[in-house]
Amino acid sequence: MPDLVLWDIDHTLMATRGLGRELWAEAFEQVAGVPMREQASVTGSTERVILRETARLHEVPYSEELFTRFAAALGAVHVRRAPELRERGHALPGAAAVLAALEERGVRQSVATGNVRAAAEVKLAVFGLDSYLRLDDGAYGEDGEGRPELLRAALTRAGVGAEKAVFLGDTPADVAAGREVGVRVVAVATGSASAEDLQDAEVVLDDLSDTKRTLAAIGV
Repeated sequence: MPDLVLWDIDHTLMATRGLGRELWAEAFEQVAGVPMREQASVTGSTERVILRETARLHEVPYSEELFTRFAAALGAVHVRRAPELRERGHALPGAAAVLAALEERGVRQSVATGNVRAAAEVKLAVFGLDSYLRLDDGAYGEDGEGRPELLRAALTRAGVGAEKAVFLGDTPADVAAGREVGVRVVAVATGSASAEDLQDAEVVLDDLSDTKRTLAAIGV
């Protein structure tokens, strides 16, 4: 049984059904001073990288100060529009059941996500998933540019070795990060990547709807 299970959030545990981009665009315009015409690729990336590349597309100078202001703005817009997120988004099938089953078995759980922490907390809370997760043990967009950095940060905070952890994500970037860090990866084909795209993971699931199968894949 693993000592720690780490979860990606978007398209692994939940989906915003397009609202996430709207919230991102609102925060970007607040801090950049220009409307967002286009957004850099978000799949498997982190908010820091997405902001830097989106700023470049709009000829807006990037800096750590810009990212700090953006993170605060993005968190605030998530808090303000949380009711809309609850209405338009949804937890993915089986997500709550798997989280609850792991908690019942005494498995510690947290997140390794490219989201800034404030936005991650809102997303998890509106769908009732936050109570299963030790969020202080997790890693967020503020913690680095790449997924490997986030996984290492979460492992350090939790005090768990890579060989004792399992990471669940939905992108090839999640799989590659887990392999680089030495964390066992269970990939879930609930995002834009197909099961074939995720084949380098130790296990690939179509979704989380079969709780027993998911727990077995995790090693519980």
